[in-house]
Amino acid sequence: MFVTGTGGAAAATADAVEAVFRIESARIIAGVARIVRDVGIAEELAQDALVAALEQWPVTGVPDRPGAWLMATAKHRAIDLVRRRETYARKLAEVGRTLEDVPPPEPPEPDDIDDDLLRLIFTACHPVLSAEARVALTLRLLGGLTTGEIARACLVPESTAAQRIVRAKRALARADVPFEVPSGPDRAVRLASVLEVVYLIFNEGYAATAGDDWLRPALCEDALRLGRVLAGLIPEEPEVQGLVALLEIQASRTAARTGPDGAPVLLAEQNRTRWNRMLIARGFAALERANAAASAAGTAPGPYALQAAIAACHAQALRYQETDWAMIAALYGRLAALARSPVVELNRAVAVSMAEGPEAGLALVDALAAEPALRGYHLLPSVRGDLLARLGRRAEARAEFDRAASLTRNERERALLRARAEACAGPGG
Repeated sequence: MFVTGTGGAAAATADAVEAVFRIESARIIAGVARIVRDVGIAEELAQDALVAALEQWPVTGVPDRPGAWLMATAKHRAIDLVRRRETYARKLAEVGRTLEDVPPPEPPEPDDIDDDLLRLIFTACHPVLSAEARVALTLRLLGGLTTGEIARACLVPESTAAQRIVRAKRALARADVPFEVPSGPDRAVRLASVLEVVYLIFNEGYAATAGDDWLRPALCEDALRLGRVLAGLIPEEPEVQGLVALLEIQASRTAARTGPDGAPVLLAEQNRTRWNRMLIARGFAALERANAAASAAGTAPGPYALQAAIAACHAQALRYQETDWAMIAALYGRLAALARSPVVELNRAVAVSMAEGPEAGLALVDALAAEPALRGYHLLPSVRGDLLARLGRRAEARAEFDRAASLTRNERERALLRARAEACAGPGG
């Protein structure tokens, strides 16, 4: 069946082409990269297929399997490119020169597409790239975002985002990074890089570091989709399942984390009936798989699984007052022992304050005051202000909230912190 037409129908066809490409682009690039062994060239060939569809589909109509059409078109162009290379290589050989590592022209079988996608994920998140470059390239190749969308997501000028993507592709080519899923110890190192990128993308969507919006739901959705893809491709990895569990449960709170005007709503004040129970159920199921996989491997739960367990404690409490803070504090203790981090210690201090009282939490927070990693981190004075307010030390709390407001780059969060500072003013303040 074909959809044909002119005028408005042609515009609708163009929209359909772009929608299909956004959904299928990662798989297309992955399938082509296996042939050409270069993600930059693979992306160009995928874009060529998109242009071909924009030219042909308004005339011929949208095919029954548009994704397969785009994949076939891109692969044919890839094979043509490889054959031209081979022809060139033979001509050079005739005069005593060679061309190195010409890949075979055969396209991958359809059953290998998921393997290709996994290769693309590991390539885009290669540690040879900086964290910023990995995020930008992953959003481009696997998220299907445009350069402008990546710039807005990363809060940088569009030219900066474009440079990051171009330089990342060049760095991969220069380092001759193989298009493969690593094995053995290399796989563990590379997988940690992959999970870190997905985690960073989600966190930026969940609590934006700067700008006018507190949430960027599209980034959360991109990260969650990438996590689910990973979990489907390598289900036996405990930390992959742990990360997916964490993201599912955290994403369940999205609708309750802002008010009608977009202002942040703190955890204690959220309407938990607005938490997405389906996402929570998916998260619990992923957490069970993570724990089962760790048990089968003879290992303890990793950092992502522990964070997911903490999120699960919150999700199990129907009311904020029913939260098992003692369990959360214990889980943060295990997390801190496994992956020492001042930020983890700060979160543990919050949990301890809820389980044992604000004095106990404040002692832990004050012990973190000299941590270089927390210098300029707005959540340190924000947490301290909250604990001081609970202790009735309102003037000190106000100063801490004011300091936190001066440090954050997110306008919504700044307004919230200033409001909390003002609430500490007045009699007794």
